[in-house]
Amino acid sequence: MAKFISANEAAKLIPDGATVAVAGMGLSGWAEEIACAIRDNYKETGHPKGLNLKQGSALGDWGNGNKYIGWDRVKRDEPDMEHGARGATRFGEAGPGLVTKWTSAHIGSAFTLCDQARAEQLESYCLPQGVIVNLWREIAAGRPGLITKTGLGTFVDPRVEGGKMNSSAKDELVKVVEFNGEEYLFYPGFKPDVAILRGTIADENGNISFARESMINEGLAVAEATKNSGGIVIVQVEYLAKKDTLPAKEIKIPGILVDYVVKATNPMSCWQAEGDYWQPSFSGEIRIPLNEIKPIPFDERKIICRRCAMELKAGDVINLGVGLPADISKVVAEEGELEKVTMSTESGMVGGVPSALPSFGSAYNPEAIITPNDMFDFISGGGLDITCLGIGEVDKYGNNNVSRMGKRLTGPGGFIDITAATKTVIFAGTFTGHAEYKIGDGKLEIVKEGDIKKFVDTVGQITFSGQYSPDTQSVLYVTERAVFKLIDKKMTLIEIAPGIDLQKDILDQMDFVPEISKDLKTMDASIFNEKWGGLKL
Repeated sequence: MAKFISANEAAKLIPDGATVAVAGMGLSGWAEEIACAIRDNYKETGHPKGLNLKQGSALGDWGNGNKYIGWDRVKRDEPDMEHGARGATRFGEAGPGLVTKWTSAHIGSAFTLCDQARAEQLESYCLPQGVIVNLWREIAAGRPGLITKTGLGTFVDPRVEGGKMNSSAKDELVKVVEFNGEEYLFYPGFKPDVAILRGTIADENGNISFARESMINEGLAVAEATKNSGGIVIVQVEYLAKKDTLPAKEIKIPGILVDYVVKATNPMSCWQAEGDYWQPSFSGEIRIPLNEIKPIPFDERKIICRRCAMELKAGDVINLGVGLPADISKVVAEEGELEKVTMSTESGMVGGVPSALPSFGSAYNPEAIITPNDMFDFISGGGLDITCLGIGEVDKYGNNNVSRMGKRLTGPGGFIDITAATKTVIFAGTFTGHAEYKIGDGKLEIVKEGDIKKFVDTVGQITFSGQYSPDTQSVLYVTERAVFKLIDKKMTLIEIAPGIDLQKDILDQMDFVPEISKDLKTMDASIFNEKWGGLKL
């Protein structure tokens, strides 16, 4: 039976050098009070130290803690930027040494740990999100690891970078293997010593309900992997219940897997999502009117979202990435076409309207919520019809880098898993960075050109490999002024915006010369008007 302890007592249970497993996405599933206790204990005693932190998804709030609840601010090295901090960044707040190895699919929201990675004060690795969340199940079952084609040709391929994000990273976490005459990547398992998880309610037997969580995260798989490896499982909750009062089907982590329960003393450590302490439509308790979801402003981002939406077809199952792509769902909703398609997220949301930042991964009015493990099975098996993900920088080979931009460390999230198997892949983003536009009357004018080129000769890291894209896959690159398509492994310009000069506004802003379609078209002028009404799926 689980023992009920304080967060400070939990922090003292973690031995030096432990491999620590966590689960969740954003702030959903994140045990904030325990994390702060670990940080404070390290500050006071120097223990625990040398932790090997393993996480599947981004765990943090991208600094939005400032805006919502005034958490302490962390100075950044980017100009004019300051961030609050919740999530995995707590482990870096005590200074280097608490965490010395760090593996995740997405590290960008853990600012202090990223600082330490850049300073070579810890080893940093990034692997595909779907690989990590499903590797827990392989460990739990005592299997040696995960074999998959996901990651071939990208920076996680050991022939490229092996997932290493800095010079201190020396471990080989990925191997190339051959099976039935084909190449695969093998991701070996490991033994977690401690799992730090979060649910909403624990009963007296330690059974854990996710009642108010916006996601059913991979916590069960992490608990099983840790318990079967001889480790301990600690779960933070907000509420306690008498035994035998929670419906059996609501139990997501059974008490037989839970060693310790921490009832949070501060509800601010139990936020449902990064931007919402509790949004009942996220957890499926109510359905809100869609007119309560504010439409996005009429600007270049909306133009891009509209052009991407034109690629959708009735009946499509769609995945939308973080940032600009997440707003495509709002455009589809604004156009009254939402019920003709099914939106989804890698976190396990099916249907509804996926939320953009600051609560990415959650969804308003989801039809169903499944685990990310199950969602990535669906994704990796080719279940998605179409995905739209962001553009960081794109090169002449069609490679797209969103995971490491200069000194900025982000990681791929589910990007690699999703692009590896989806039938139609759309990459969306502005053509240059920080440009200013005049939009209206069916055309686009550039008032001031951007100061960051995104179409470069060679990307800094390969998050998507154009050369490994299957021949059956359709790949588009959509911007506010041009649309490209990967044709015969070559970047080919197929559309330009009305009002745009091909040479000055497109070719002169690229570090390479693309192929130009013989059937070069003008983008639909109607999307450059404030009122559209032209999406018919």
